[in-house]
Amino acid sequence: MPIIPFHNTEIAFAHKNNAELKKASLLFKSFNYPVLIKFGPGIAASLINVIRPIKTLIKKTLFAQFCGGESIQDCEQAIQQLSANKVGTILDYSVEGEATEIVFDATTAEIIATIERAAKDANKIPFSVFKTTGIASMDLLSKVNAKDSLSTQEQAQFEKVRSRFFKICQAAYDHNVRLFVDAEDSWIQNIIDDLTYEAMQQFNQEKAIIFNTIQCYRTGRVEHIQNVLANTNYYLGFKLVRGAYMEKERERAQKMNYTSPIHVSKADTDNEYNQALKLCVENIQRISICAGTHNEESSQYLVDLMEEHNIAAFHPHIFFAQLLGMSDHISFNLAKAGYNVAKYVPYGPVKAVLPYLSRRATENSSVKGQVGRELGLISQELKRRSMA
Repeated sequence: MPIIPFHNTEIAFAHKNNAELKKASLLFKSFNYPVLIKFGPGIAASLINVIRPIKTLIKKTLFAQFCGGESIQDCEQAIQQLSANKVGTILDYSVEGEATEIVFDATTAEIIATIERAAKDANKIPFSVFKTTGIASMDLLSKVNAKDSLSTQEQAQFEKVRSRFFKICQAAYDHNVRLFVDAEDSWIQNIIDDLTYEAMQQFNQEKAIIFNTIQCYRTGRVEHIQNVLANTNYYLGFKLVRGAYMEKERERAQKMNYTSPIHVSKADTDNEYNQALKLCVENIQRISICAGTHNEESSQYLVDLMEEHNIAAFHPHIFFAQLLGMSDHISFNLAKAGYNVAKYVPYGPVKAVLPYLSRRATENSSVKGQVGRELGLISQELKRRSMA
């Protein structure tokens, strides 16, 4: 079995100079301060238009680490740098928190623009992505998901949501660009699944264009994949992730007195994730997958599964993906070994992507060992360079 040298920091950070590594080190160290993580983003959002240096500070720190820029054009440097290291880009328009029809239509147009950019250079931008809450009201999706009665106005609004959703999927099909539909909160996920599988039925007859996202910190996800596999006749695309809303899911379940949909332990989540990988690899002629993970063990497990099933590293049905600014030791070492790898490259106006940046800061501070791992690898590489 090929063993990926995930701790080869020379490969992991070849694209960063010493100054960039030192700045990243300071940033990750700041994640060790819970008060800063809890209150910092909210304070920044309220003052960013009042005190100009705050925007500059965010843009040079959190934003520079985790985002490609404020526009698609701004992301060109990241696209080219990643490509030079054999890593693809997934342009992710990460504007959140807006909820008007005008904004939903503008977001739809922006997502289609990322598809059009990807179509010009598929080798460098292998996927596009969108969140359904970027084009639809959370409250409306919750009502539809719960099968509540809708008013005439709400029915009309949901028809607009459907129209936007399928307009985006049609654009992906027309441009031959693979498209991820991101997973979201469990209480709106069923309607997102329904729309996504309907789009798969329409657009995945020849190959996987539309991909659903499976959150493996939820129970029953392997069974979900099995059911879809058994009851459909089109090509399937799955992005497999652990999940990003664990605390919110558990708190809501407790508050509303229903069984939490989240696995009780990390070990259960890891097992669900790896079993999902196994099921997909065993059906690789029908299923295309992207393993969206920052977990070294799961990444190596997928490599092992590919070897076991005689699947080439560059097989077009299998990709690995990580977020920009995180887990470079996984991304670049896999790419160096010949595997298909892409980085999510979020972009958007600084204030509008603050919720995304806040989640990245919270994630790094809450996931056990995450900050220590990133800091340790950066320190290892700086030490290696000083001794070279």
